[in-house]
Amino acid sequence: MASQNRRIRVLIAGAAGRDFHDFNSTFRDNEAYEVVAFTATQIPNIEGRQYPAVLAGSLYPDGISIYPESDIENLIREKQVDQVVFSYSDVSHEYVMHLASRVLAAGADFRLLGPNEMMLESEKPVISVNAVRTGSGKSQTSRYVVRALQELGYERVVAVRHPMPYGDLAKQAVQRFATYEDMDRHECTIEEREEYEPYVDMGAVIYSGVDYHQILKEAEKEADIIIWDGGNNDLPFYRPDLHITVVDPHRPGHELRYHPGETNVRMADVIVINKVDTADNKNVVEVQQNVRSLNPNAILVRAASPVFVENPEAIRGKSVLVIEDGPTLTHGEMRYGAGYVAANYFDAAEIVDPEPYAVDSIAATFKKYPNARGILPAMGYGDEQIRDLEATVNATPADLVLVATPIDLARLINIEKPAQRVRYALQIIGQPDLKEILRDRLGR
Repeated sequence: MASQNRRIRVLIAGAAGRDFHDFNSTFRDNEAYEVVAFTATQIPNIEGRQYPAVLAGSLYPDGISIYPESDIENLIREKQVDQVVFSYSDVSHEYVMHLASRVLAAGADFRLLGPNEMMLESEKPVISVNAVRTGSGKSQTSRYVVRALQELGYERVVAVRHPMPYGDLAKQAVQRFATYEDMDRHECTIEEREEYEPYVDMGAVIYSGVDYHQILKEAEKEADIIIWDGGNNDLPFYRPDLHITVVDPHRPGHELRYHPGETNVRMADVIVINKVDTADNKNVVEVQQNVRSLNPNAILVRAASPVFVENPEAIRGKSVLVIEDGPTLTHGEMRYGAGYVAANYFDAAEIVDPEPYAVDSIAATFKKYPNARGILPAMGYGDEQIRDLEATVNATPADLVLVATPIDLARLINIEKPAQRVRYALQIIGQPDLKEILRDRLGR
């Protein structure tokens, strides 16, 4: 425990996202605390950086160092840490408590910040779209909401995406994306482009970055309504007027066992049960019963995620390499995604396992995430990993490549074989209709 004569010494355990927002919201200008370090995990190659002084504020003229989470016990002792603040998402309740046990054994308090500590208030209406796990269909639901609001007559709908600042943090403080050139200028990773490109393709504006106080100010200048497009299964950074949570019947029970996905279910005004077209019905029923037990007052909406390809006939009878969205297969723990569904639906003869041909960081990804084996996660957190991805794709013997990431991957890597994109979009099934819920809540 901190003495009365010094500030409480804090370590923020994060993954280059919520951790920076929690610091900015609760600790940046707070003289009661001294944040002595960040730790990082989940995302490759993000430790070893500095949270820069220009963002950290006057109390931190040298910035704040970022260390690997694996060093957390030593950091607690060496830096005399009083509190460890847990600030990342998409992990099991058991994982959270194992980390808490490590922290407590090292002598520090373990803390989670609540919505009243970190949610920012907007002068514009905010609709948040969140999930119980990565890969539930949150981003496609966000885009559905943007399109529905445009059709309801709201011309100035602006999205704000959960942070993905994997480069120069000072340069990434406030990012606005309206064109492909914006993404090139900000040197976006594959993971970032997967979130931004679909908005640009539909003519919408999306913000992201590091300082969500400043991002909110900029977004409010051009928005009648702000859509919070959440990351992983994290909580919204802006206090929502309507809170939508997407659940996934391909992973029944995860709505009860993952942090902070369960919190999103409990806070939701609307719960979207997605993928009912491809999930086993008993799993759909299980998820529905679970979310009813957690939040009996939420409106339940059923949705599908149908897949579309340019030429189904070209898939039939072919050996295919399936490339899926990276985070869905890695910390999202899914064994397959839309590409796998499309390969089977359109009668591919074989899905070729890329693991024997995986290069360097891609091989390491398969080792770390064995659930991803048999298909290829589109990992691309930097130039080197993008080159490894390209080499793996071209080394894998297949007749055809099915690219099921939300982006045009061929703009970033040279695919030497025939390739098709797999696209998917949210489709509301039956009643209640999400568009009508939006109309009722917003008065149009």
